[in-house]
Amino acid sequence: MNSPVPPPSLSPEEKTPNSLDPAAATLPNPPKSLPEQIFQGPDGLRVGWRILLYLGVAAAVAYALLWLGRSFFPDITSGVGRLWQEMYGEAALLIAALAPAFLMANIEGRSVDDYGLPRKQAFGKLFWTGVAWGILSIVVLLLLLRGARVFSFGHLALHGARIWRFALFWGVNFLLVGLFEDFLFRGYLLFTITPSLGFWPAAGIMSFAFGAIHLMNSGEGVVGALSAAFIGLFFCLTLRRTGTLWFAVGFHAAWDWGQSYLCGVADSGTTEPGHLLSPSFHGPTWLTGGSVGPEGSVLCFLFVLALWGVFARRYPQAKYGT
Repeated sequence: MNSPVPPPSLSPEEKTPNSLDPAAATLPNPPKSLPEQIFQGPDGLRVGWRILLYLGVAAAVAYALLWLGRSFFPDITSGVGRLWQEMYGEAALLIAALAPAFLMANIEGRSVDDYGLPRKQAFGKLFWTGVAWGILSIVVLLLLLRGARVFSFGHLALHGARIWRFALFWGVNFLLVGLFEDFLFRGYLLFTITPSLGFWPAAGIMSFAFGAIHLMNSGEGVVGALSAAFIGLFFCLTLRRTGTLWFAVGFHAAWDWGQSYLCGVADSGTTEPGHLLSPSFHGPTWLTGGSVGPEGSVLCFLFVLALWGVFARRYPQAKYGT
């Protein structure tokens, strides 16, 4: 009969339980320094600081580019030069909105595409679908005003090559406007606020800000600003249901192009030169929109509400902010 084999002897270090096992050790986390407590949250840089950093860099870039632009367009207040100045300003603001997003993407360890304008979808199907919706929408709204006997399309104000030149110019200009405004109000900032508040509360805040900024236009009014906020909320719906801003950008650019160039009506209180038609309004301000343009008409609110319903049925699934 074999005698039992004694267990191997352990060294003093091995006799101490868990003394050399890093997985078993439970060391407390070192306390955070005061700067870390102020600036760092569970997911990195705190939301408030991220927003301030984004807006601060955007403001600095915009100031620098607009200051530079004054050397190219000194004190131009009329004529073709003013139009080029206007386009340069829109391009500068777009760069100012996009540039800090690349910085924030690097800080946050994500792709800039996450903020609503994926580059692979640029000017693809969703964009052109939005363009079609935008053109059709403004034409239908103006036809409703015409049916109410408060609007006339008028006659051609441009002829020959000027038709195509101004069509192209305003097309590029309003594309810049759509890209800038949609990314600023429904791009990085909305993406950053949504996890803390939820999508629709965040969308409401950004849409209110979008409407409020329209009050800076000289011909704008409170009703027009509310209308812009309501349209901005519709753009948030398109982001929610398509997952990107490309539909909104196409709709926004085409809607503005249809107002300012194609039909020649005021857009948020501003009537631009080089429009195709010379229309006229005749009726009460609450129905015509007055100096604001058709966006200030009560019919615009009703029409956008109808658009909301049609779009929600066409795109029923939420793809963003879920």
